[in-house]
Amino acid sequence: MFKKPLSNLKTSAPLRSSERRKLKQKIVQVFSIPPEDGDLLVPDGLLSVKFSTHLGDPGVAYLSPDGGDPLWFSIGKNSDELIPTVYTLWKRPAILPSLSTPAPVIPVLIGGADLMIPGVVQYPPAISKGQLVAVTEYVRDGTKRGYPLAVGHIAVDASSLAQEGKGKAVFVKHTWKDTLWDMGTGGAGEVPEPYSLDNIPGHLPDPAEELSKANSQGSAPLSESVQHVQSSSPAQPPPNQQDPPVPSHSAEEVTNILRTSLIQAIATTISGSSFPLPASTLYAAHILPARPGHPPFPSPVDIKHSTHKSLTSFLKAAEKERLVTLKASKAKAGGDNLVVTSVNAQHPDVLGHHKYTTLGDVEAKREQREEREERDRNRAKELVVAEAWKPLGSGSTAFFTACGKSTTALYTLSEIRAAINHYVTDKQLINPREQQYINVDEVLRAAMQGKGDQSPEFMKRDEITRHVVNKMQAWHSVTPEGKEPAFKKGVLKPISVAVKIKQGRKAVTLITGFEPFLLVADDLAEELRKVCASATSVTPIPGKTAGQEVAVQGKQIPTVTDLLLAKGVSKKWIESADMSDKKK
Repeated sequence: MFKKPLSNLKTSAPLRSSERRKLKQKIVQVFSIPPEDGDLLVPDGLLSVKFSTHLGDPGVAYLSPDGGDPLWFSIGKNSDELIPTVYTLWKRPAILPSLSTPAPVIPVLIGGADLMIPGVVQYPPAISKGQLVAVTEYVRDGTKRGYPLAVGHIAVDASSLAQEGKGKAVFVKHTWKDTLWDMGTGGAGEVPEPYSLDNIPGHLPDPAEELSKANSQGSAPLSESVQHVQSSSPAQPPPNQQDPPVPSHSAEEVTNILRTSLIQAIATTISGSSFPLPASTLYAAHILPARPGHPPFPSPVDIKHSTHKSLTSFLKAAEKERLVTLKASKAKAGGDNLVVTSVNAQHPDVLGHHKYTTLGDVEAKREQREEREERDRNRAKELVVAEAWKPLGSGSTAFFTACGKSTTALYTLSEIRAAINHYVTDKQLINPREQQYINVDEVLRAAMQGKGDQSPEFMKRDEITRHVVNKMQAWHSVTPEGKEPAFKKGVLKPISVAVKIKQGRKAVTLITGFEPFLLVADDLAEELRKVCASATSVTPIPGKTAGQEVAVQGKQIPTVTDLLLAKGVSKKWIESADMSDKKK
C-alpha cells in the first residue's frame, strides 16, 4: 500500500479537541484498551493529514505532535476503519493479534508483497477472515515475542492456515520502513529486541525511548534482525512451523552468479547510466536486480556469501577482467570508497552473453500483478449500461400501434423482440413450410425498410428484429449501481483505446469517448500519469460536441484497460487497437 511515495500530500492540521476526544473514544472501544493508553496513542495536539496512495486511493493519517510520527491511518473514501501504524504497535504491541513469519520473509513484505500462507509460522487459533492483524518475525525462544513489523487484514480463516495450503494469508497495508513509516522520525531505525512474555503488554517500555537511551549511553545498536513471536501458548508446538532456508549454494557458485549478473546488467541497464557511479549503487540498483529470476534461489545470493566477501574485492576482480574501470572516491572514506567510471560493453563475455529473465523482471511483474489485484479489491461497482429504442417514423409507429403499444415509450431489445413475437403469433405469420421463417406482411415491411429498400417475402425472426431496431431512435443510459437511470438520446459507443505513432517514432495511447461513462478528462489523465508513470495530456476533439482526447505516452493499452475496469466500465464497452505497427 505504501511501497511508493504518497501523492497529493496536504499540509497537516491539528485536530479540534472534540474531534480528538471522539477519535480517542472510538480507538479505546474498538481496540479494547484502557483510557490511559488512549491518551498515549491519541495524544493532545494530534495532527491529521490527507493524502493519496500511488494507486490513487484517498487516505487520512493522524500524526503525533512531537515529531510527526504517523500513529493511525485510514484508506478509502469515507472509510471509518482506523489502522494502527508500526509506531503505534511498538508502543502497545498487544492491541492486535499477531502472526509470525521467518526472517527471510520480512524484507519481501517491506518490498510491498502480501504474506502468503506457506510463510506463516504461528497464528492465533481464533483468528477470522478480514480481521486486522500484526505480522512479526518468528522467534525460536517461546518465552519471547517480537515487535510488529507489518499490519494488514487476514485473508483467510484460521482453518485455512492450519491446512498449510497456498494463497495469501494477510493483505498487508503498512510495514516498517515503507513510505508511511518514513514520514515519521524513525527513518531506518532498528527494531527493538524481542520482549519477554512475562511482561504485561500494556506496560511495556516504549521502544523509541529504549533506542534513544541505548544510543545516548553508547551501547551497540540493536539487532537488525526483526524478532517476533506468536501469541499462542509457547508450551505447544506452533502450527505451520518451518525453519528459515539453509544456504545451499557454495561460495564459488554465488561468485559465478554475481559475475553473470554483472554481465547481464552491463548488457541491459548499466550502459545508459551516468558515470561515475558509486559502487554501492551499481551493486544495489543493477547487479542484484540482474540475478537470474528462475528458479528462485534456495539460499542467499549476495556478496557476503561469495568468495570475495566484500563488494570492493568483487569489483577489483571485475576490473582485472576489464569488465569495469574503477577509481577511489575522495568524497568517501573507509571501505565503500570506490566509484565505477565506465563499463566495457564490448567485452567478449558481454557480446556473447545470452540475456535471461532477471529477478528484477520477476519483481516488476509481481508488483504489476499486485497492483492489479489491489485495484480489483478496490474496484468500483460496475456502471449499469442500458440501451433502449423509441418508435420513429410512420412505419415504426404503425407497427407499435398495431401491437397495441405506446408510440412514445422507450423499449429494450427484449421488449421489442417480445412485441414482434406477439405480432407474428397474432397475425399467424409463421411460414408453414419453413417454420424458422416469418412471412413479412405490409406492417412489418414498413417497420423494417426505408425509402428504396426492398424486404424479402419471408425472413428469420432475428433478422426482422435487427431491421426494426435499426429504424427506431436509439437511447441509452449509464448509471452507477443503485441509482435511477437517466436516458439520453443517441447510440452509446465503446470507449476507444488506440495506440498510434505521433511525433516521429513515439507511440502514444489515445483514449476517447469516455464522457458518457461519467469519466472526467482531467481526472483520467492525472490517474494515468501516476499508474503509467508517463506524461499525459488532454486535447479537445474538433467539433461542437465531439468531447476530449486523453493521451498518455507509450503503449499503455493493458494499463488503461485495467484502470477503466476499476472505474466500473464493463469490458464490453472498451474497444482497443494497436495501430503503431501498421504501415502507412
